[in-house]
Amino acid sequence: MANQNDETRLPPALNNALKDQELHSIHSFLWRWNINSCSNITCTKAGTVEESLKISAQFKKRQKNKGKELVILREGKAISPNFPCILIKQGDDLTVKFVKAVEQPRKLVGAYASLCRNKRSSELVIFHVLTKGGKSIMKIMKNPALRAIHEITIYAYKGETVKRALKRDGRLLSTIFKKNFVLSNKSTSVKTELSNIVDELNDETFQIILLDKSSPPESLPGSLDEAYLVPNEIQGQSESENDNTLKQDSEGNEKITAGNLPVEIPNSKRMQNQLCFQFAESLKGIKTQIPKLSHIQNLFRVDFGQSAQMCIEVDTMKKLMGHSDSVCQVRINGKPNGSGFLLFGSCVLTNGHVIKNIYNETRGQLNERVSVHFSYERVEQTEPGLDVVELVCFECIPDVPGGDWALLKLSDNQMIPKALLKHFGFLPKDGGISIIGHPDGGVKKTDRCLIVPSQNRIKVAKRHYLENKGFVQLVTSGFFEDVLESIYPKNFLTYESCFYHCSSGSPVFDKQSNVVAMHSGGYIYRSACGETRSVIEFAHPLSAIMVRLILQVVVRGKHDVLKEYLACSYAQHEIVMEGVKNLVKKGNVDFRNAVNNLYTAAVSKDVRLNRFLKFFCQTDEPIPMDIS
Repeated sequence: MANQNDETRLPPALNNALKDQELHSIHSFLWRWNINSCSNITCTKAGTVEESLKISAQFKKRQKNKGKELVILREGKAISPNFPCILIKQGDDLTVKFVKAVEQPRKLVGAYASLCRNKRSSELVIFHVLTKGGKSIMKIMKNPALRAIHEITIYAYKGETVKRALKRDGRLLSTIFKKNFVLSNKSTSVKTELSNIVDELNDETFQIILLDKSSPPESLPGSLDEAYLVPNEIQGQSESENDNTLKQDSEGNEKITAGNLPVEIPNSKRMQNQLCFQFAESLKGIKTQIPKLSHIQNLFRVDFGQSAQMCIEVDTMKKLMGHSDSVCQVRINGKPNGSGFLLFGSCVLTNGHVIKNIYNETRGQLNERVSVHFSYERVEQTEPGLDVVELVCFECIPDVPGGDWALLKLSDNQMIPKALLKHFGFLPKDGGISIIGHPDGGVKKTDRCLIVPSQNRIKVAKRHYLENKGFVQLVTSGFFEDVLESIYPKNFLTYESCFYHCSSGSPVFDKQSNVVAMHSGGYIYRSACGETRSVIEFAHPLSAIMVRLILQVVVRGKHDVLKEYLACSYAQHEIVMEGVKNLVKKGNVDFRNAVNNLYTAAVSKDVRLNRFLKFFCQTDEPIPMDIS
């Protein structure tokens, strides 16, 4: 009967080959000097990208240039020559070039080189760092040539600290390790200290910023970093190193040398005994029940189901792209001042506060030139846009749901996109929404975000407060309390978006691609790292806007605009009319008089207009009750 451990009897060379195959599968990747030249390399064993490139005779010829530093670009980001080849995916395309070196190239030697070859890709982590630091430290790269590249990619081993990974990479200036610098996530602005482990950073992009000028926290003695990187982690490349690097015999087996022996931590025996004892004691106290989350943990917890709510069907995305043609940038004297969208006919809807400062109430007209631009989707586009010929009517009462809007009239003889009123919808209670507009006065963009229900607004404000507690100087806890008091009781749509300045007036779409609201503002503050942030953003419901808009159009006698509205049929028209009627019942005499005068004069043969006027001229007669 065969022994279950027969594999241990295999020849050493074959046994090592099987282990290498477990750690590293054969894969190929492309590399090039420029766009025209492209070569393929097949990597058969674990090592670094530079070692894989040395297989190529073309690469070896160019590598002889002394005083040059090797730069390897992967997906536009610079990886180090010591980047593990197991992280290069099948078919990856690398661009290779040499730049003037500022110091001797660095390479892995000794025990660390052995560690590099004995790790699976699942035990590795990569993250990206911008080559330009934050406000207080713009220059962070040793080699100025790397500053022309937007990002560098860092690799690390699970369990080690960020500081260790950055130091090993060797491309950053040593100044970032002498003060309390941190990594700031470019997507979430969450900060990670250099003493943190790297396990949760995978494939995220960060900027190095100065948290404060205090000294960074000391590394704990006996940490994972010191355990395998001291004393010969990285050395300058020289002839003497060749005696210390890994050597191989004719069969491909690694020989044990002084360089690749594991290094013991000095005076670590006592610490080892203490850790073993503490570990054994902690196992005894482990409980099977799941512990309750603390208040802070609950505050930051995000349900897994939320990620599914952010998904969007391809068919819906195509509809949104079609709707985006009807979204425009609102400019005053050629300068961006907001966003808007074609609502019906030749009328564009935007926020009232976008044009409030240039409206002359006495004359009832705009003091400056206003234009809208529907096709500003690339920076190089210079189309003149369409001029606004009239401000039909507007309101600027931001605290009232539906009270911040302006209706702009375009010329009738111009080519305009489709109206979005045909895709009118009501506010959803939760789930994902899409905003399309021109944030920061730039090109047309879209943002996919989640609705923040009214019961969760307090949590959002608290999270922003806790993230900036101790750092926000001009913005105190009172600011966040005022935010809650301002938005909590109001019937607004709230969410967290990246649409800030010049995005007011952007349409907000639900998951069925119906326009349900108009993005109108947020509660801006400066974060601890000096970035512009907003506690929460809000939008006015389109249903509330339409009720107030129709009332104003009738009162102001804009009969041509009213006809354009009635010509744009949509499913919820009758519901909106009921809303207007309920608002009129509260005592709007001007609206009643305007409708009665128009109906009595019988100036119109338009069927839709007559039906509209009849609807509001009817009185709700009380139903008589039988009295016995």
